[in-house]
Amino acid sequence: MIRKIQLPLQTLNLVAGFMVWVLISSLMPFIKEDINIPSDKLALVTAVPVILGSLLRIPLGYYANQFGARKIFMLSFILLLFPVYYISIADSITDLLIGGLFLGLGGAVFSVGVTSLPKYYPKERHGFVNGIYGAGNLGTAITAFAAPVIATKFGWSLTVQIYLVLLVIFIAANFLLGDKKEVKVQTPLLEQIKGVYKNEKLWLLSLFYFITFGSFVAFTIYLPNFLVAHFELDKVDAGLRTAGFIVLATAMRPIGGWLADRFHSLILLMFVFGVYTISAVILSLSPSITWYTFGCLSIALSAGIGNGVIFKLVPMYFQKQAGIVNGIVSAMGGLGGFFPPLLLTLLFNITGHYAIGFMALSQVALASLILVVWMYYQGRMEIASQVIDHTIEGILITDKNGKIISVNPAFTEITGYTEEEVVGKNPSVLKSGRQSKGFYQDLWTSLEKNGFWQGEIWNSRKDGEEYLQWLTISAIKNDAGDVVQYAGMFSDISSHRVKKA
Repeated sequence: MIRKIQLPLQTLNLVAGFMVWVLISSLMPFIKEDINIPSDKLALVTAVPVILGSLLRIPLGYYANQFGARKIFMLSFILLLFPVYYISIADSITDLLIGGLFLGLGGAVFSVGVTSLPKYYPKERHGFVNGIYGAGNLGTAITAFAAPVIATKFGWSLTVQIYLVLLVIFIAANFLLGDKKEVKVQTPLLEQIKGVYKNEKLWLLSLFYFITFGSFVAFTIYLPNFLVAHFELDKVDAGLRTAGFIVLATAMRPIGGWLADRFHSLILLMFVFGVYTISAVILSLSPSITWYTFGCLSIALSAGIGNGVIFKLVPMYFQKQAGIVNGIVSAMGGLGGFFPPLLLTLLFNITGHYAIGFMALSQVALASLILVVWMYYQGRMEIASQVIDHTIEGILITDKNGKIISVNPAFTEITGYTEEEVVGKNPSVLKSGRQSKGFYQDLWTSLEKNGFWQGEIWNSRKDGEEYLQWLTISAIKNDAGDVVQYAGMFSDISSHRVKKA
């Protein structure tokens, strides 16, 4: 029973954490009526919770593996009580920066569930399960929509204090319903980092999540003020539109995970970054509110799918170090939400518009699209290489002139020759001398006429022992139909001949 409720419980934990995480940005239109915040500091105050919300994801993902999600969620919510109360009584920009920094703990809890939940489900469901958990992003939508409505009636200070009650409820829920017997992973932190930091896939996934989740966070914290300041919308209307952005991105996250369980994840990411590139170009043209809405919703659609797909790929590429990798990738995603608003503000102050910032997003998305295409074809080559390396048949590849350019481990096992000993030489080093000249003439005639030859042939091992092969030689042609290589695949059938005899 306890195990079955971990998915809904931890998803609700994430909802609560994210509700707290975006408190300042959602209430900023109200807060700045009471606290004087210079316009050049506005982006910093709203983005500061993202700092710890990103960096703390690495240790929280690691400790979730060591101590279990129950303890880490409870401790995180207990610690959050202090900055939430501190913000509710803030009366200066310094108070907001200090409280906001520690408010980031609410966003850091993301790496707890994404590390814990895969332990309860088979691999083929990890994409969907992490997608469901990631739908906890909805917490940002709830606060973006509800907090301004509540603040209109009760004021922003009391609104913030209501979140103290929410945290107490979730502390109790985790104490009562959290899994005390969750499987723990005790691998030391440094050992896990050493095992992954040189892996290029870690940093590529970090870059992709930096864009998909980073843009989700950036738009979430930036839209409320941007829509009021740039399009002169009502504060509640701006909150409602921001909530719509968040709801769409959140709804697409489990769908992205579900799609990744059924289709090739990298092809899905090609679609994601293709849409990103086009959408960012549209936003860079300073469009009307209609086209701006279209561009933002396209970003929300692709961000949600991308977020779901990426956390299908993490446990697929990193099974033993999932905790630390989840932490690093999700931290990069959080930081992706911190820098863009500051960069946009800086560029706006310099140029007077946001075109360069959105154009930069489109270029980074286009670069990511190219990297995903590269990963896709690299993966296909790795699969082909693994098949060649692990097959029990010997394989040798020659150029069109008959010089050996590659052999597989089974070739060495059967013939006794290492790759270094035969590369650059002619396959005649394997000849036993039993076949006649006419035999080889027929072989080449078949290759030229049919593109392949197949049959029995006596060859010699390195130690001089003769043995019978079943050999298939295929001519490999390019798109123009010209032969560029020959591939030979063979097996030792001497024992079969002995049994027949």
